[in-house]
Amino acid sequence: MREAAERMRTLAAAWSPAEFERSYAPGKWSARQIFIHLAQTELAFGNRARMAIATPNYTAQPFDQDKWMAKESSTGGREAFEALVAANAFNRAFFKSLSPADRAAPFSHPEFGALTVDWLVHQMAGHLIHHLVQLEQIART
Repeated sequence: MREAAERMRTLAAAWSPAEFERSYAPGKWSARQIFIHLAQTELAFGNRARMAIATPNYTAQPFDQDKWMAKESSTGGREAFEALVAANAFNRAFFKSLSPADRAAPFSHPEFGALTVDWLVHQMAGHLIHHLVQLEQIART
């Protein structure tokens, strides 16, 4: 997680507002939208992990990423990037503090069934890497 976040920081640190509006392909999210999505999911998934540890029989609620995105049209690329950096650092510190029992804490999801906090942490890392590839494509354009 840390490596992907650091690479994103290196890519976007000097981007102008116009550069945040670039996309890696026609009809795909811009860098600004990718950072909004990553900040949103970092907050949502971090909350899921905390709820799973603190709430017996916790069931995570699904969300519609496109509906969430539609409500963030006024969020700038720099603001979304900074929100992601902060939320990611907060979550990484939290995950580092977890015991093996905490990481094994179970929860459920209506679409994905039985899960653990450890599974979620790995999903979050993979999600960052997936979008890092898109941001690297944008940086090359």
